Amino acid sequence: MEDKHNKGTEGIPEDREKAVLVSVRWGGSTQETAEESLAELRSLAETAGAEVVATIQQIRSRPDAATFIGKGKLQELTESLSICEADLVVFDQDLTPSQQRNLENQLQVKVLDRTALILDIFALHAHSKEGKAQVEMAQLRYGLTRLTGKGIELSRLGGGIGTRGPGETKLEVDRRRIKTRIRTLDRELKDLSRVRRVKRKRRERQAVSTFALVGYTNAGKSSLLNSLTGAGVVVEDQLFSTLDPITRRIGLPAGRQALITDTVGFINHLPHQLVEAFKSTLEEVREAEVLLHVIDASSLGVRRKISAVDDVLEELDACEIPAIYILNKADLLQEDDRESLARELPRSVFTSTVTGEGMPELMERMSAMLLSSRIVRVVIPHHEGELLAFIYRKGQVLKIESDEAGHHLTADMPTETLHRLEPFIDVAANRK
Repeated sequence: MEDKHNKGTEGIPEDREKAVLVSVRWGGSTQETAEESLAELRSLAETAGAEVVATIQQIRSRPDAATFIGKGKLQELTESLSICEADLVVFDQDLTPSQQRNLENQLQVKVLDRTALILDIFALHAHSKEGKAQVEMAQLRYGLTRLTGKGIELSRLGGGIGTRGPGETKLEVDRRRIKTRIRTLDRELKDLSRVRRVKRKRRERQAVSTFALVGYTNAGKSSLLNSLTGAGVVVEDQLFSTLDPITRRIGLPAGRQALITDTVGFINHLPHQLVEAFKSTLEEVREAEVLLHVIDASSLGVRRKISAVDDVLEELDACEIPAIYILNKADLLQEDDRESLARELPRSVFTSTVTGEGMPELMERMSAMLLSSRIVRVVIPHHEGELLAFIYRKGQVLKIESDEAGHHLTADMPTETLHRLEPFIDVAANRK
C-alpha cells in the first residue's frame, strides 16, 4: 500500500512496520464519531511510521476484561495479522496492562494502545532538551503502570514504534530506579520552568501583550505564525510536528506590539501523562492575555476537535482566557460548509495561509482585543505584591485604599487581563 504522507520523513525507517488498527464502538457513540476517530488513528499510525494494512471494528456494551475485544473479534484479528503479515496492532482506546499482556501473548505481535502511540510520536518529534525530558517523563510514568511484581521484561528492540524515547534500558529497570529517574527529570523540568518564568516576568515588566496559539494538532498553527510574523518556522503536514513553544514578535494595527507563541497541538483524549509533563511549557498558554484558537475548518469532526481543545484548556485552568476562533484552511471549504460554520461560530475569522484570506481582519481583531478595557474594583491581599505590580503595569489605577483586608483598587484594565483578576474582584462594589 502506498503511503504518500511519510515519504522521506526524517526518523522513520524505510522498512515500516505493518499495522492493523482496532476500534471498538460503545453502544452510546455514533458510527460517524467512530469513523472520525479511526481516521485519526490511521493518521497517528502513519505519522509514527507504520503502514496501515487493515482495520477491524467492533460494537460492544463494555470491554472484555481479559482481551478488550470479544473472542470472535480476537480470532478475526489473528487471521488478519496472518494474511497481511502484520507485526503491530494498535487499539484506538486505552488498554489496561493486563489486557495488553494477554493480547501480546495470544497474538505474538506488539500491541499498543492510543496513549502509547501518541507518546511514541512525541518521542519522535522531541528535539530540545526540555522536550525530550518532558516526553521521557510521560513515557516513564506510563511504563511504570505496566510493571508488575519484580518487573517486566520488555522484548521491544530495534527502535520500532512504541520503543522510542527512554527505550529498553530505562523501562526494563526496576520500579525504584524508574521513580528515581522521574524525580531527576522533575527537578530538571522545574529548573527549566523557572527560566521560562523569569523570561515571562521580563516581558511583563516591558508591558508587552501576549497571544498564545492553541488548537487541535495539525490545524495549521505554525503556518499561521509564519504568515503573521514571518517567523520562518518549518511546517510539516504531520501530527504533533511542533512540541517546543516558539515565540515571535508581531506588529499590530494602531501601532501595537505584541508577542505570539506557538504551542503543542492538542488531540482528543490527549494522554494525561503528557498534559502533566508539558505543564511547564503549557504555562505559556495559561499566562497569555488572549488565545488564538486555530481550527482546521476543512477537517472532519470540527465540533469534536473544538471540544477536545476546550477540555485541555479547562485542565490547564485556561478556559476563561479571552479567545479568538480562527477557522483556518478556508481555501479548502465548500460554500455550504463556510456558511454553516459562520452561523455556528459567528464571531470567528476565516483565514487561509495559502491565499492570505482573513489575515488583515485577524490582526485588526487582535489589536481590538488589546485596546478594549473595563473599569473594575478589586481587593488585592497584602501578600499578592506581584499581582498589584501587574495591575499598575497593565492598567491605570484610578483609586486605591488599604486596610487589613488588603488594597482596594479601582482600575481601568484591558479586558484580556481580567481573568487574572477574577478571584479578587469585589463583587459588591462592582454592582454599585
